[in-house]
Amino acid sequence: MESGSIVEFIDRQQIMCAVILEVKNSRLRLLTENNREVNLAAGRVLHTDNVRLDLSMGRDKMVDALRGVAGKRKKLLNQVDIKDLWEVLNSEQTWIDLATMTELCFPGSPCGDHESAVLRAVFDDRLYFKFNLDRFFPNSEEQVARLISQRQEEARRKRIIEAGGDWIAGLMNSTLLPDQLNGTEAVEFKSILKSYYLFGKESKDQALAKAMINRSNLDTPTELFPLLVKLGVFDENQNIDLLRFDIATEFSSDIRSRADHLADTYERISDDGSRRDLTDLLLMTIDGQATHDFDDAISIEKIGDQFRLGIHIVDVGHFVRKGDPIDQEALARGSSIYMPDQKISMLPASLAEGLCSLRAGEIRPAISTMVNLSPSLEVIDFELLPSLIKVQRQLTYYDVNQEADQNPDIVILRQIAEKFHRQRLDAGAVQITVPEINVWLADDGTITVNRINRESPGRMLVSEIMIMANWLMASFLAENKMPAVFRSQPGPRERLYKGDGGTVFQNWMQRRYLSRFVLGSKPEKHSGLGLDAYVTATSPIRKYYDLLTQRQIRAVLGMERPYSSDEIAQVLGLLELPMANVSRIQFGRNRYWLLKYLEQHIGRKEEAIVLVKRRNNYQILLSSYMTECELPISSGFVLKPEDLIQVTIQNVSARKDLLQVAIG
Repeated sequence: MESGSIVEFIDRQQIMCAVILEVKNSRLRLLTENNREVNLAAGRVLHTDNVRLDLSMGRDKMVDALRGVAGKRKKLLNQVDIKDLWEVLNSEQTWIDLATMTELCFPGSPCGDHESAVLRAVFDDRLYFKFNLDRFFPNSEEQVARLISQRQEEARRKRIIEAGGDWIAGLMNSTLLPDQLNGTEAVEFKSILKSYYLFGKESKDQALAKAMINRSNLDTPTELFPLLVKLGVFDENQNIDLLRFDIATEFSSDIRSRADHLADTYERISDDGSRRDLTDLLLMTIDGQATHDFDDAISIEKIGDQFRLGIHIVDVGHFVRKGDPIDQEALARGSSIYMPDQKISMLPASLAEGLCSLRAGEIRPAISTMVNLSPSLEVIDFELLPSLIKVQRQLTYYDVNQEADQNPDIVILRQIAEKFHRQRLDAGAVQITVPEINVWLADDGTITVNRINRESPGRMLVSEIMIMANWLMASFLAENKMPAVFRSQPGPRERLYKGDGGTVFQNWMQRRYLSRFVLGSKPEKHSGLGLDAYVTATSPIRKYYDLLTQRQIRAVLGMERPYSSDEIAQVLGLLELPMANVSRIQFGRNRYWLLKYLEQHIGRKEEAIVLVKRRNNYQILLSSYMTECELPISSGFVLKPEDLIQVTIQNVSARKDLLQVAIG
C-alpha cells in the first residue's frame, strides 16, 4: 500500500472509502470520504484499489473524488444478488476468494469497483456468507434458517419494545384506552407484562417487559399491577399465588365427569361382607359452620361402668382407587386449600361434598377406631375395623359449646379429651395456646375478622379426639409393621413454659424454638404432641397424606395391596412441592384479606406486644389480629421484649404486603 492508493475499511459498522496520505511503520494516515483524517493499522484495510489519487490535487478535490468512487460502488451494489450467489455456492462449503465471487457477479473484466460492490453486499447482508477480508465461506442451510429466525425475532422484539412501550405510556397518561390497539398486539403485550409481574427474573419475557416498561417510564412493579387490572388481565383482588404456583382452581371436564359418574351410579356398599354394621350407633360430626366435606364422626357408648369411644373416618379409599385418574389428580393437588374468599378441593365436589361426605342420614363406608375406656377414662384397648356408619347429628362448634354442660354425650367426650390432653402434657407435649384469627369474606365483599378460641369446648374436644385417633392408628400400623406417613418431631430447642400455661408472648415465641416435624415411613416419637408415634389419617377427603395412610390401614385389614416403603418415599417426594405451595397460599391469602380489612381502619389504635429488638426496628405482635409487623426505633422510647404498648395503624397495603404502625 502506497500513498495515494484508495482503500476501504470498516468504521462504525459502515464501509468507508479513503485515500492513503502517509504510510509509516504499518500504520496508515487516511483521509476519508467524510473529510476526516484517521490513523489506522494496515491490517484493518478491507479492500485496496489500483486506482490512485494525486495528493497534490488538494484536500477538497480528493474528498469529492472519494465520494464519487463510493457513490459508484454503492450503485454497483444493487446489481449483486447475494442470495442467488449463495444458492450457487453453498454446496461448496469451502473458502472462496474475492476474485471468484466478483467474477460470478460481474462476468467479463471486473475491476476494483466491482470487488468493492461484492464486499459491500456481503457486509450489508451477513445472512449467507462469513467473510475474512478477501475470503468468503457460505453458511449452511441450517445456519441461514437460524439467522433468518434470529432476525425475525430481533425485529419482533424491536416492534414490541417500541409499540408496547408507547402503548403503556398512552394508557398510563389516559391518552389511550385499553382497546385502542390491534387485537393480536394487545394480547401479546398483556401476556408479556403478566408473565413479568408473576415471575420476575424467572419470566422468559423479563428482558422484553423491562424494555417496554423503561420506554414507558412506568414505575415498576408499583404501577404494573394497577395497569394489568385496568387491562382486565387481573381482578383488583387477584390471588397472584394461584397463578404463580400454577394451581388449578377447577377440575378438568374428564375428572368431573368421572367423579359425577361414580357418585351417580354408586348404589351399594360392599366389601365381601367384611364391614361391621354400626349404623345403629348415635354418630355426630362437629365442624365449622361453613363445612360441607365431613370426613370424621364421633360416637360414645356407656357399657356397664366403662365407655366405648368410636372415631369414624369415611373410607375414601373405597371409592377412589389407587392410581386411577381421580387419585392422580388428588396426588397432584396434595390437599384442599382453604382461603377467606375461596376453597379449592382436593377431590371434586360430587365426591368431597357428596359421595365421600358423612352427610346426616346417609350410609357410608368407614374405617372405625373403637376405643374401650375404663371408668376413669383410661384407654384399655382398641380395634380398627371396616364399618358401615350413618351420622345422626351434624353439629357446629357453636352447637357443642352451647351443649357443653348439658348433653351427657358431649360432657363425657369433653372429659375424655381433657384426660388425654393432660396425659400428653405430662409426657412432655408442647401446648401452644394462642387465639386463631378467622378472616371471612361475605358474598357482598364485607370482610369479617374474628378471634377463635381454640380452647373452646367444641374445638378442644374435636382436636384432642382426632389426635387420639391418629395416635391409635399410628400404633396399629406400627404393631403390624406397616409403613405409612409417620410424623415425628424432636424436642424443642428451648422451653419457655411448662404444661398449658404461659403468656401470649411466651406461647407465640415458643413457636420459634420448635423443631421441624419430619415425615418418614417408620414410627418415631413426636415430642411436640407427647406421643410415641403419630400419623394423620382423619381427613382423607382433604389431605393426600391422610388418604395414603388410610390405604395402609385398609391393607392391614386385607382390603387392598399396600404401598411399599419405596413407594411411600416416592409419593412424599411428589407431595413436597404442592404441600409447600398450599401452605404459602393459605398463609398469604389470609394475610392479604386481613390487610384489606386493616386498610379500612387506618388511624385505629391497637394493643401490641414487643417480641424482639432488631438493629433498626422492633418486631411486634398486634394482639387483636395475631400478626407481626415492624415498629421503627425512635429516640423517644426504649422497649424490651414482652412490653405491652399501644400503636396506631398508619399505612396498609394488602397488595404490597405493607403494614406500618407508629407508637402511641
